[in-house]
Amino acid sequence: MATRPILVLPDPRLRAIADPIEKVDDGIKALAQDMLDTMYDAPGIGLAAPQIGELKRIVVMDLAPEGEPPAPIVMINPEILKFSDETVVTEEGCLSIPELYYEVERPAEITVRYTDLDGKTVERDANERLAICIQHELDHLDGVLYIDYLSRLKRDRVLKKFQKAEKLAKRAS
Repeated sequence: MATRPILVLPDPRLRAIADPIEKVDDGIKALAQDMLDTMYDAPGIGLAAPQIGELKRIVVMDLAPEGEPPAPIVMINPEILKFSDETVVTEEGCLSIPELYYEVERPAEITVRYTDLDGKTVERDANERLAICIQHELDHLDGVLYIDYLSRLKRDRVLKKFQKAEKLAKRAS
């Protein structure tokens, strides 16, 4: 299919709330393939539709270890049904906030429900990297970025850095 440009902070579309998908049709299947192509090209392990300017509730991810065959996951209209009380702290990064990584605390295990590309409802338990990735990508659907979990000081520093980069890029063009 096609790779698409990934939006970068401070693009306001990253803060928008995505709309539910009414039905899984050829357009949604093509969007999912474009998202996977874009994610693999980046390279990343997850991508939400708002990150490519599509305000739709769909995310893609692939956590297959390097050297193993791809294992893509497509989640349409995903929702987390259950969070564990236990939390973990892991380093996160984001294709929309390139080259920055911070420690984030999230629930260690979740249960998620979503529609797959065949239109079937799937309920799945997730832990470790998959649970973290799902939470990170689903946050994008609600306009939440992983930097929102940082202290205000760190978050403000990140925002200022990207706002400055955007101004410099506009001046240069």
